[in-house]
Amino acid sequence: MLNLIYTLFRKPTNDMRIQFFRYGFVGGTAFIVDFGLLYVLTAYAGLYYLLSATISFLVGLVVNYILSIFWVFSRRSFSSRWLEFWIFAAVGVVGLGLNDLFMWLLTGMAGYYYLYSKVISTFLVFLWNFFARKLSLFR
Repeated sequence: MLNLIYTLFRKPTNDMRIQFFRYGFVGGTAFIVDFGLLYVLTAYAGLYYLLSATISFLVGLVVNYILSIFWVFSRRSFSSRWLEFWIFAAVGVVGLGLNDLFMWLLTGMAGYYYLYSKVISTFLVFLWNFFARKLSLFR
C-alpha cells in the first residue's frame, strides 16, 4: 500500500496512467485557482464573465505549468525552459480559446449560469491540455 502511494505521489515516472492521475490533481489545483478567481472577478469586481474567465484561466495556466514541470512529467522534450513554457502556453492558448468558446456557448447562447458553464468547460479543456502537452512536450 505504501509503495502504491509512493508511486502515485512521489516517484518520478513516465507511466502515462500515473501522469494522468497526477495531472488530475494539478488540474484540480489550477481549477480551484481559476474558478475562485473567475467568481471573485465577476461577482465582486464586476467584470464581464468572459473577461473574468480569460484572466482566471491564464492565472490557472501558470499554476498548472509550475506544478506540471515539478511533479507530473519527469521527461522533457526540450532543454530550454523558455521554449518549453512557450509551447506549454501555446497549448494553453488553444485551451483558452476552447474555454471561452464553451463558456460563450453554454452561458451566452444556452443560458446556463456561468459557474456551471465553467465546470463543463474545464472538463473538456482538461482533456485537450493533458494529451496535447503529453504529446508535444513530455514524451
